[in-house]
Amino acid sequence: MKKFDYTITDALGIHARPAGELVKVAKGFSSKITLGCNGKEVDAKRMISVMSLGAKQGALLSVSVEGEDEEAACEALSSFLSGNL
Repeated sequence: MKKFDYTITDALGIHARPAGELVKVAKGFSSKITLGCNGKEVDAKRMISVMSLGAKQGALLSVSVEGEDEEAACEALSSFLSGNL
């Protein structure tokens, strides 16, 4: 299992467009990907779940990845988050 934290820097937080793109990135991997924020943990492959986190600017997003392609998934998610959120 791989884990990392990311602080949301986007002024709007995780809103519809980047949430949809994040889900697309997550769905590209077979590993189980979980996002945690504000005391909630959700499946990163489900749009409604990601939106339900209510992650605003400055919030700490915890990402955990478990599975056969966890290394590649972590790298892709980390890159996506730093470039978009």
